[in-house]
Amino acid sequence: MQHDKTTLSDLSIFTTDGRDVFSLIDHTTTQSGRDMLRKYIQQPPVSFVALQEMQDVVKFLYHHLDVWPSVISNGTLVMLDKYFETADATSAPPSRFNLLIGSLFSKLFNKNEIFFTQFSLTHIADLLKGCQQLTLLLKGGDLPPLLERELRAIEDEMQHRLTEQLLLVDKKTPYKELAKLNYRVRREMKHAIYRLIYHYSRLDAWQSMARATVMNNWVFPQLCDASAICMDANELYHPLLPEPIPYSISFDHQKNFMVLTGANMSGKTTFMRALGVSALLAHTGMGVPAKSLRISFLQGIITNMHVEDNLMKGESYFFAEVLRMKHTAEKLLQDGNHLVLMDELFKGTNVHDAYECTRAIVEGLLQRPQHMMILSTHLYEVAQHFNDRKDILFKYFVTQMDDKGNYRFSYKLHEGISNDRMGYRILQKEGVIDMLKQHIG
Repeated sequence: MQHDKTTLSDLSIFTTDGRDVFSLIDHTTTQSGRDMLRKYIQQPPVSFVALQEMQDVVKFLYHHLDVWPSVISNGTLVMLDKYFETADATSAPPSRFNLLIGSLFSKLFNKNEIFFTQFSLTHIADLLKGCQQLTLLLKGGDLPPLLERELRAIEDEMQHRLTEQLLLVDKKTPYKELAKLNYRVRREMKHAIYRLIYHYSRLDAWQSMARATVMNNWVFPQLCDASAICMDANELYHPLLPEPIPYSISFDHQKNFMVLTGANMSGKTTFMRALGVSALLAHTGMGVPAKSLRISFLQGIITNMHVEDNLMKGESYFFAEVLRMKHTAEKLLQDGNHLVLMDELFKGTNVHDAYECTRAIVEGLLQRPQHMMILSTHLYEVAQHFNDRKDILFKYFVTQMDDKGNYRFSYKLHEGISNDRMGYRILQKEGVIDMLKQHIG
């Protein structure tokens, strides 16, 4: 799957304030695992086979989270990085005399050096112990192929001739043994340790996805190949809302386009984001916030939701919208299925132009039946123009308002086209009109 920074921003996958989807997913135990998890979100598996392999791993770990080693912490990996990057002035292996004199000298004058050596080698031992614990899974057999390959790689790195000695290192290990190991580890194991950290970081990201699925009570989606588009969602919801309203929808090759109407604040954007988030999570191999979801493999997710002008380039808001739509068109000319989410196109121009542009875009998009597309619009005339099309799903959100002007949103999805005209009434209800009519002084 492919997506860009705009899509990740529109779906609130990463935000600067931490109130994002990534915060729900991130249960990594190390910074390198967190970086790897972020990479998987930014660059999901590129093929259906690779996605299936990833999901098989996350499903396996979902049932075996108890095997995750507690002996390895983020401090372990930070310490090892510092250890190997710290200069080592020793040019020859320590002799017996040097070990004796060096031990006495260090204890008297350089306690920090002996502590650093002991602390670093203890952390290497912890890394090796944690990796050894993970490789015990290989004895059970019947592992997902991707997980088995990763564990075999760890097992191979563990075959180093110093591994057995390092596994015995603890706070009671004599200085003379630490000094010998320190010299050899720095020269023989640096690259092997970094490779172990890399493999461990991948596993950390995978266990995080499994743990997030458990802790958020999400479900694994049924993945289908890209031969025919489909999305059957049962009680799908937005994971960032404290009390979300679930949605149930269905797309297929006969009805692949949805026109979504309703007043401002009624739930249109949240609905589209919920679909986008679940589609993205499904394509990382993890669970999704829904009762069930069946989805075909997508080439990418494209959003047109929060376009910004570019003052430095002298681009207007409308031109920025046009460029984003051009990007969308270019993507849809490529092979593969896409999920396209469009929220209120052409807000940067007048109503007549917006209607003409939106109608032309819809007519063009309807020629692309291999994609799933949703358009939300305030221009109900656009929806009415295509009302007789059998290949379009028409959904809307209701705004309820009583005689006193009090309004309420149910956030529930209904069949059909909205005829709400709530903007002016809400403006009146909030007293904005009366406030502006007041005379000053």
